[in-house]
Amino acid sequence: MFAILKKLFQRTTTEPDPMKYLIVGIGNMGAEYDGTRHNIGFDVVDAMAKKHKVHFKNDQLGDLAEFKTRGRTFVLLKPSTYVNLSGKSVRYWMQKKKIQKSNLLVIVDDMNLPFGKSRLRGKGSDGGHNGLKDINQMLGSDYARLRLGIGNAPKGQHVNFVLGPWSDAERDELPAIFDMAMQVVVSFATAGIGRTMTQFNKD
Repeated sequence: MFAILKKLFQRTTTEPDPMKYLIVGIGNMGAEYDGTRHNIGFDVVDAMAKKHKVHFKNDQLGDLAEFKTRGRTFVLLKPSTYVNLSGKSVRYWMQKKKIQKSNLLVIVDDMNLPFGKSRLRGKGSDGGHNGLKDINQMLGSDYARLRLGIGNAPKGQHVNFVLGPWSDAERDELPAIFDMAMQVVVSFATAGIGRTMTQFNKD
């Protein structure tokens, strides 16, 4: 009898929690990257943590914060592996927190979208983003990602543009963009990706 109960306990404690979500903001750690276009993923999860009055704590392969709302648990992650190796951190915390892939949402910058535009997708290619490329290699491409447009770089200036600071005009618009992104995150977890895409993927 004890052996049966032990097996049942082990099974239930290793199964993913369907009400728990991993929200990953992609960016680079370090003060020199603060306020840059490439770190908009970090900025969104920072805004969520501030709104829900929780604080990030440094842990294995990243900084984490956690809060509950509308019956869901949101685990916010900022990988400390730098953008190009984001997959290692995402895979580790999915396993550590027992979160199923359908409950993963990755937030990234996108040069292929105009500034202020966003696109939520349930799967897809990396679109030239090295963070998504590494996550795809680790997990496959069938996970949700929210792409936030940062505008296209001048010819030959892609690296400087992505790692550069926002313009004053762009910076004024960021709070509204962060607010929209936070709405997408909560809707993704409560209404589902299909309804969220219909509501927010608008020109």
